[in-house]
Amino acid sequence: MREDEAMRAYGYCERIGDHLWDEPWNAVTNGAFLLAAFAAYRLWRRAGGHDRPALILILLVGAIGIGSFLFHTRPQPWTLAADVIPIQLFAFSYFALALVRFVGLGPAATALGTAAFFVFALSLGWGAASFLPPGLRGSAGYAAFLLGLWGMAGVLWRREGSRETARIVALAGLVFALSLTFRTLDGPLCESFPLGTHWLWHLLNATVLHLLLRAAILQGPVQPDAGSRRGSPTIR
Repeated sequence: MREDEAMRAYGYCERIGDHLWDEPWNAVTNGAFLLAAFAAYRLWRRAGGHDRPALILILLVGAIGIGSFLFHTRPQPWTLAADVIPIQLFAFSYFALALVRFVGLGPAATALGTAAFFVFALSLGWGAASFLPPGLRGSAGYAAFLLGLWGMAGVLWRREGSRETARIVALAGLVFALSLTFRTLDGPLCESFPLGTHWLWHLLNATVLHLLLRAAILQGPVQPDAGSRRGSPTIR
């Protein structure tokens, strides 16, 4: 496939040609991910700066912004990979961290739970896509993550001392639902709104990721020997 053909094949509603800045809003709004990562990093430092799993997630959010920027300025198979891989790594890594940090599972149960969620996400994405028109199938793969956020918020709400974390995760779920709506409407609304709505997906998703990072940092890591949650870190 020639470069110009690849640009058109991967383009969103906003793409008006085959050049670097032919998706300007979709490109520049990826800066929101970098801002979300920077804000979370500052919170991480104020919480003590010793939470390595949270730091890895922060770095993944930064990678999401960079990979998505590359894809929306030069859509090619390799930039598609740079866009998708950090997103998937963050999603399943955060789910594993949530099982440990929010639910209190051990390593074996966390590994099994994360593997089960991976299979569930693939199955739900493929199943939903088979019932959707081609223009809407790209959003089907995110349905499991939306259910996962609301499910985790429900679990946290029932756990003593986790109500604040539950509120943050529930809010992240609500924002993600709105974000997914705008991602889905990018194609159907293209004729009446040529700018598209995918850039709103970027802005809202950056908000979602910051909320999730905030929840993880404020909840704090678990004791490695007891499996019980540490006290929430002091934010200075």
